[in-house]
Amino acid sequence: MDIKTVGVIGAGTMGNGIAQVFAQAGFSVRLIDVAQPMLDRARKSIEKSLAKFVEKGKLTAEDRDKTMGRLSTGTAIDRLGDADYVVEAIVEEAEAKRTLFTSLDAFAKPEVILASNTSSISITVLGASTKRADKVLGMHFMNPVPLMALVELIRGQATSADSMRTASELCTQLGKTAVEAADYPGFIANRVLMPMINEAIYAVMEGVGTPEAIDTVMKLGMNHPMGPLTLADFIGLDVCLAIMNVLHDGLGDPKYRPCPLLRRMVAAGQLGRKSGQGFYAY
Repeated sequence: MDIKTVGVIGAGTMGNGIAQVFAQAGFSVRLIDVAQPMLDRARKSIEKSLAKFVEKGKLTAEDRDKTMGRLSTGTAIDRLGDADYVVEAIVEEAEAKRTLFTSLDAFAKPEVILASNTSSISITVLGASTKRADKVLGMHFMNPVPLMALVELIRGQATSADSMRTASELCTQLGKTAVEAADYPGFIANRVLMPMINEAIYAVMEGVGTPEAIDTVMKLGMNHPMGPLTLADFIGLDVCLAIMNVLHDGLGDPKYRPCPLLRRMVAAGQLGRKSGQGFYAY
């Protein structure tokens, strides 16, 4: 496929990062969100990110300007009717994603691949909500997108080899490393990461150690760049809970039961960095 125009739906942290890396790689990008304030914040965030690259000498001022010139925003999803590739990055809720994929399927060009940035939701389920299940796949970027090299590519039950190959080639153009994962709850990244975070939260709840102690052990003892509780605050405790619920519901094993402390903190609105309070104050 000759992909020139990429649509990105959802202007949150992940969506604006995805839009940025595609625009930097030379693609014309249309970033869509239902809320204009989100789009305004996304544009400012991308400008700030690119400015840091320029400061560090990783990007020229000219390339920064060209990147911003390739990015357009809007609130109407039908602006993606002539897009060559679409990446969904909306809220991590299965029903919302299914509804969106059904809508996209109705007006996107028939040959267009519909990719989801989901971190845990079944690609097979999303594909089944369309008439092009062979062209639906997972393209799970890591946060922060402009800095993290990994993209998890998830093959649904009906995803074709051609679609996977196209997505893999796109990752190469973005300067990313693609790793394929099967369509099991949590895929690879969160199947391994989230139970570790959940266990760290159990350790806090049971008084095994303070958040600082647990994070220090994992940083200095296991050589992790960031402790699991700091990382949980960065990801968002609500997102961590949603993924643990997907693992628990999808795999049926009690070892994936979300920690009661995690549930309480989310109920209290203590979501981490984005709310100003999680395991640490921000």
